[in-house]
Amino acid sequence: MEESDGLSRWSRLTDKHRACLDLVVERKSSKEIARVLQISKPTVDQRITAARKILDAADRDQAAVIYARLKSVYDRVTYDPVQLPPLPVLVPSDFSDGDPSSVLLLSDSIAPSIRSGDIGKDFLAPFQEGWRHDYGIPARIMIMVAMLTALVIVVFLGLGIAETLTRLVSN
Repeated sequence: MEESDGLSRWSRLTDKHRACLDLVVERKSSKEIARVLQISKPTVDQRITAARKILDAADRDQAAVIYARLKSVYDRVTYDPVQLPPLPVLVPSDFSDGDPSSVLLLSDSIAPSIRSGDIGKDFLAPFQEGWRHDYGIPARIMIMVAMLTALVIVVFLGLGIAETLTRLVSN
């Protein structure tokens, strides 16, 4: 088989022909192919017959052999090259000693600036480091009490507003 002849045969095969021939290569019967592809058995036979004519094969086994040869040549999977990030480039430091001490670290927070204000340090104790998971039991209890108090206040405000609106509407 000539190179251009093989390419023309490969290009004339449709995806449906190839799906059937892939299963013929695996030695599946027409009935099994029909189940896998969820089509009727006569449709499978028609596709295999059409593929046999395209490949100039005498029977389905020869068509499977020719198809396997063509597939190994023309159906190669091409991979995209791996996208590598650019190599790191060293940039000069803006700091004289190379250590930015005034820049916040990931563990820093805004709490020190609040602590220096008029608000008492003990009042914000459970919240000064944000939502950490390593609070002690007293701090956890204080957080739960504060959240419960806020919830109760919101519920009572809602009830008060509802009562006032009810009185306004009924009068």
